Amino acid sequence: MIPSGDRRLPAPLIGAGLGAVAIVVVLLAGMAIDRWPFEFDRAILTGLRAWGGPAGLAGAAINVTALGSGTVLTIVVLAVAGLLLVQRLPLTAAATVLACWSGGRVVDLAKDHFARARPELVAHLVPVTNASFPSGHAASSAVCYLTLAALAAQVTQDRRTKRYLAIVAILLVGAIGASRVYLGVHWPSDVLAGWSFGTLWALAWWFATAKARASLGGER
Repeated sequence: MIPSGDRRLPAPLIGAGLGAVAIVVVLLAGMAIDRWPFEFDRAILTGLRAWGGPAGLAGAAINVTALGSGTVLTIVVLAVAGLLLVQRLPLTAAATVLACWSGGRVVDLAKDHFARARPELVAHLVPVTNASFPSGHAASSAVCYLTLAALAAQVTQDRRTKRYLAIVAILLVGAIGASRVYLGVHWPSDVLAGWSFGTLWALAWWFATAKARASLGGER
């Protein structure tokens, strides 16, 4: 049985949560004193395109950005949920699916509400259709991959395994968000907002699932 008291969150995810709060504060302050796109939005986009990077970087960015697509995230979440069910962890499986599905819906609503136009300063290296804010790839990848890492911390005993999963999830989410800016389809502030939302959403589901597990006296 998974003990109800085993609810510690890995330090990397705690750091990510604090970073998310800081980003939210910075974005709110920026919107209070400036209009988007912010100056750093323009500077980063044009600077990246002027730099270009090493040969093959654009292709790599396209491959990385696909890891945050709805199709890939759905496959990953369903595969992990299936594994959790095989391991007789129905609470964790249900929380994983609900967290990722509901997070995606909130992101869609936010896009419709803000209706921010995509950047046109540089050519887009991949096709895009919907609104820009927040970045759906950054937000949804943070929601899904960080939720997986956070909930894994509740059903995994080994601290090194918890830390490893958290670090891999954070690096993956970071790479996906950065790829959206490099490809010219998002303002950096879109990605920062997406990262922040997804991180805080994942941590909220970690807390809610931990409380549910405690009230049930464990799992299995």
